[in-house]
Amino acid sequence: MARSISLLSRAIRLSFPEVDPMKRCKLVLATFVAVCAAAGAQVVPSINGPELPLSGTLRYDLRYAQIAQFYGGSQGNSQTSSLSGDLSYANSNPAFPFGLTYSGGDLWNISGSGGESGVFQHMLASQGIVRRKWSLQFSDDVDYIPQAPTTGFSGIPGVGDLPSQTTQPGQSVLTLNTRSVTNTTIANLSRSIGRATSLSGGGSYAVLRFPDNNGLEDNQWQANGQISRRLSASDSFFGQYVYSRSTYPGYTIAMDSQSTMFGYTRTWGRRLQTSISMGPEWEKTSGIEVDLLGIMIPLPPSTSSGLSVNASASYATRSTTATLGYFQGTSTGAGVLNSFGTRNKNLSGGISRTFGRNLTIGATGAYMRSQALISEASLAAGSVEPGTATDAEYGGVTATRKWGRYLSFYANYTATEQSSGSTLPTNAISQLSQVIGFGAAYSPRAMHFKR
Repeated sequence: MARSISLLSRAIRLSFPEVDPMKRCKLVLATFVAVCAAAGAQVVPSINGPELPLSGTLRYDLRYAQIAQFYGGSQGNSQTSSLSGDLSYANSNPAFPFGLTYSGGDLWNISGSGGESGVFQHMLASQGIVRRKWSLQFSDDVDYIPQAPTTGFSGIPGVGDLPSQTTQPGQSVLTLNTRSVTNTTIANLSRSIGRATSLSGGGSYAVLRFPDNNGLEDNQWQANGQISRRLSASDSFFGQYVYSRSTYPGYTIAMDSQSTMFGYTRTWGRRLQTSISMGPEWEKTSGIEVDLLGIMIPLPPSTSSGLSVNASASYATRSTTATLGYFQGTSTGAGVLNSFGTRNKNLSGGISRTFGRNLTIGATGAYMRSQALISEASLAAGSVEPGTATDAEYGGVTATRKWGRYLSFYANYTATEQSSGSTLPTNAISQLSQVIGFGAAYSPRAMHFKR
């Protein structure tokens, strides 16, 4: 399927070389819609036939969004539109589960110059091998977006909320008009020992790149191991060790971090579940050089330590879902903050409620605090002083209304504010920003293939 989309895009590019990239993307998506519609009309009756070489479930949906952005100051205001779609496939083989999800589209400005524009894409592929006592999982996650992701209300459908990947390098400062490319590859092996104990371990490799050279890039390797023990039907305990190493293209600097965490998870009846883990972590930054009168002088490694905390709670009923989470720890730091290592504190929460069969209203909010362990500015000044803290808060509400079996409409509002003790980059949100959006989505019934 992904190869078919690529061939379709190439054929249109060769057939219409004079068409600009934005219009070409719309043409690709329009053709894709027509193909999917034809498939839904002609292929569905033969889906259950015996000749198909695969079995599984295929889903797709299409969206149009209109966004008004109010950033104020020099960043200005703008109105933006987006056209996007999702396509996902999951097989039905329990021994070799495979999944592929693609999301992409195009953003273009209607008025103003402060809004994001251009193509955005995201693809996640995973392959598993499952046996009675052990399982092996591989996944690759790659995305190309024009801004740092904040919430699902950001106006970029399918990209505002990225899959949770603890190894994926993140931008700890909220940005605008900052194109980035991330790619994360993960492998994980788990094995059951008896009925109550399991072991797991794995590794990952991730990269963060800025095509416009307006952020600090990095590479990250990570290895982890965990042991879990179920104490009862509702209680479990686990211990985890994580080692990671980050390097920064164009610099000799490398950051090594280690953490040991112990956690406890409890299920409180059918509705409430809580989890908390904490433990010490250590960071060492080596390869530091400062410019002294035109001569690069190497400095001894810089070390630090702290407490890593990860806590979450979820509550769910038939009509209401609520989550609350807190994270404290270090990350690679790369991004527009231009820091080699960042100490983070993040508090987030959300609630969603369904009214009847067709109306859903939700709200989300978060507070983020980031401080550079070693800032790029301090290296330029000949020291390794930590940077000042950056604080960001954002919150939003959204309402979604189903219309018929396959069509739905939504409206949302998001407010974001960010401040720092030092001057933020020009591509970072530096004052109150607001986004108002509305849109429509078409989500037909999933197609089931049987071999």
